[in-house]
Amino acid sequence: MTTTPSPHVRATIIGTIAILLWALLALFTTWAKGIPPFQLLALTFFIAFVSGFILLACKGRSSFKSLKQKPIVWIVSVGGLFGYHLFYFIALHNAPAVEASLIAYLWPLLIVFFSALLPGEKLYWFHVAGTLIGLAGAVLIVTKGQSLSWNTDHYMGYLAAIACALTWSGYSVLNRKFKEVPSDAVTGFCGATALLGLVFHLGTETWVPPTETQWLAILALGLGPVGLAFFVWDYGTKHGEIQVLGALSYGAPLLSTLLLVAVGLAQASWTIAIACLLIVGGALLASAKMLKPADAPKGTAIASK
Repeated sequence: MTTTPSPHVRATIIGTIAILLWALLALFTTWAKGIPPFQLLALTFFIAFVSGFILLACKGRSSFKSLKQKPIVWIVSVGGLFGYHLFYFIALHNAPAVEASLIAYLWPLLIVFFSALLPGEKLYWFHVAGTLIGLAGAVLIVTKGQSLSWNTDHYMGYLAAIACALTWSGYSVLNRKFKEVPSDAVTGFCGATALLGLVFHLGTETWVPPTETQWLAILALGLGPVGLAFFVWDYGTKHGEIQVLGALSYGAPLLSTLLLVAVGLAQASWTIAIACLLIVGGALLASAKMLKPADAPKGTAIASK
């Protein structure tokens, strides 16, 4: 007899779609190589905005009411979408990519910890342990098993990477406070992010006319990793198991690397295999409660509110 997943579990599964889409980010960005960061940001979020606008139009005129939200909702949402990318670009510009990416990828762990501050949420040992194991796997993926080279001369880049991690984790957790805001509103947030990206592009970069291949990559980014991904992530963080989503997020760099290996842009190695075991194992551990909803955890929550 099949059982229907609870709305909580269903929302978590929907949120996981974002992680799968983010796994395509590196591949599509590689194909768009040569386009300035803020120009790429403006174009991809504009495509996300247009596609969302079309969907709203198909739903009917009343659906546009979802765009009318309180200022605090706009500040948190646009701040999360644009702020994350802004700090990430600053980090990469002022620090080595490996170290900057590793610091920025602390956001899944921070989501798990910050979630304990939410009303009704409990943080158990398996959430923390699973996320830390996933982090270890992500470290192997990002560093390729090699040592890191920290240099105080790059402190601006490191600080920006920390701000990047805090911005996205903070947005993802605070998003829970706005459960009543429909995910259709993300259309407006994408439009505002595209506008801010254009402003920064005009102020700091020179327009580069995209080639046909680059346009296809930009379109793919705007529809997937930069488009649909933010809509389903919005829904998942509002209604799903946020600790599980945080732990599962470490699957994005793993899947991204495996995809690059599959298309011949990266080489398979034992490091990737070990990282795979760590990330998958960590995700399963963090998902213990969701996978066995009938068995309540016997241990005491290490944090709750």
